Amino acid sequence: MSDWLSDTRLSYDTVASSYADLMRGALAGKPLLRGVLAMFAEAVLAGGGPVADLGCGPGHLTAYLHDKGLDAFGIDLSPAMIEIARRDHPGLRFEVGSMTGLALPDRSAGGVVAFFSLIHLPDEEVPVALAQFHRVLRPGGVVLLGFHVGDEHRLKTEGYGGHPMKVWVHWRPVDRMAAWIRDTGLVVDAQVVLEPDAQVPAGILVAHRP
Repeated sequence: MSDWLSDTRLSYDTVASSYADLMRGALAGKPLLRGVLAMFAEAVLAGGGPVADLGCGPGHLTAYLHDKGLDAFGIDLSPAMIEIARRDHPGLRFEVGSMTGLALPDRSAGGVVAFFSLIHLPDEEVPVALAQFHRVLRPGGVVLLGFHVGDEHRLKTEGYGGHPMKVWVHWRPVDRMAAWIRDTGLVVDAQVVLEPDAQVPAGILVAHRP
């Protein structure tokens, strides 16, 4: 396993419990993000198929999408996160895995979500992950990406209750992310920046496999 993968897995194993506590109810105060998720859910429901929540963490977003009528399941690099997700959402499916090497069949998913999970991948690994998204999507399948907007890289050494971490966080311009998506053969349907004047704006991209 690559060093960045090992560091990310260990970091999120370490903070899993405190991170899960922080994420409970996190979407309640985010109406714009809920609107984006509703748009994604409607698009996927039009074509059908299961939805892979990649970098699902403790499963709060997977459960939210399930409540919207989607056949959602979660995949995360951290076994501790998956353990919490299975405990908190026993009716849903969660698996340990990496988005750069998905153990999913070709054209098996109606949707793919990577909501602020690509932020830990080095630049050279993002196209690898996006190619995996393209591979597992059925024709017409929809991908939703959320990410930090900017153009910098920082090493996070502490977080979520003061626990030690060693994980890189990457801010990226929307146009760069969109170009990487197009390079895989996906078609960009929407791109937007939420809270552009915030310290860390949120980038949203929606695309589909033609």
